[in-house]
Amino acid sequence: MTSKIARRRGLRRGVLIATMALTGLAVAGGSSALATPTGEWAVFAQCPLSNASLSGCIAASTTSGEFTVGAKTVPIKHTITLQGGFIENEETGALSFVGAANGETLSKTAQTVPGGLIGIAGLGGEVTATTELALPASSIGLNEANLLGETGVALELPVRVKLGNPFLGGSCYVGSKSHPIFIKLTTGTTSPPKPNKAIKGAIGELSITGEGSILNIAKNSLVDNAFAVSTGAEGCGLIPFLTDPLVNLVMGVPSAAGHNTAILNGALHQSGAAVVREH
Repeated sequence: MTSKIARRRGLRRGVLIATMALTGLAVAGGSSALATPTGEWAVFAQCPLSNASLSGCIAASTTSGEFTVGAKTVPIKHTITLQGGFIENEETGALSFVGAANGETLSKTAQTVPGGLIGIAGLGGEVTATTELALPASSIGLNEANLLGETGVALELPVRVKLGNPFLGGSCYVGSKSHPIFIKLTTGTTSPPKPNKAIKGAIGELSITGEGSILNIAKNSLVDNAFAVSTGAEGCGLIPFLTDPLVNLVMGVPSAAGHNTAILNGALHQSGAAVVREH
C-alpha cells in the first residue's frame, strides 16, 4: 500500500510539474483574451478562467452509484456534473474551490425515487430527488492528495435534496441552507457507525492527455456512509405542517449516521488554469 501511495503521489507531482512548465510557456507567449476551451480542453468550458488567482480547472461526472437517505435508496441513472476550478495555497498546498463560470457548479440532475412516496394519500405519479449545493461553491472541500492516496476525505459536499412532484410543490427539501447534509467522500475505506458496514472507494484509472497537461481519472468511486441527515423534509405540499411529517415518515428522516450512504462512480479531469486559457 505504501509503495502504491508513493507512486500515485509521485505521478501527481509529475503532472503538476508538467502543468507548471506548460503554464509558464502559455503566460509568456499567450494572448490576454479569454476564449471557450475547445478540443480536449472543452470539458473545462465552465472553468472560472476570469479569476486571475485560479490555479487549476476541474470537471467531474458521476454516471452511476446510489444515494441512500434514511429508508429510501435512489440509484444514480442520470449524469451529475461537478465543475469549476481551484486556487492552491503555495505554502500549505491546500485547495480552495471556485464555482463554475455559469453558476452551475453542481448540476441539478433529477433522479427517480423508486416506488415514489407510497403511503401519502393523493401523492400519485413519479417522485424525483435532486441533489443540490446547499452552500456557496467556496464551501466545497477538495483534497487531491487524499483522492490519489485513497485515504481521508477527498471531496466534501454540503448538499440538500429536493423532492419533486406536483403534489409536493417546488420547495420540498430534505436538508437546508441552514442545516446542510455534509457528505465527506473518500476513495479509501469508510468507518461508519452501525448498522452500516465499511465500504471501499477507488481512485480508478489514471491517464495523461493534452500534451501532458490534463490529468484524467476514469472508473473513479467516491463513497461515504458515515454522514447524518439531521433534519427532516420541509416545505412540502400546500400545507407543509401536515405534509412534512408524512414525507419524513416515508423517507425515514431525520436519519442518524450509520443509516445513510453515498456512492458516486464516474470520471474526473484536471488541468492548469493558464494552460486551459490557451486552448
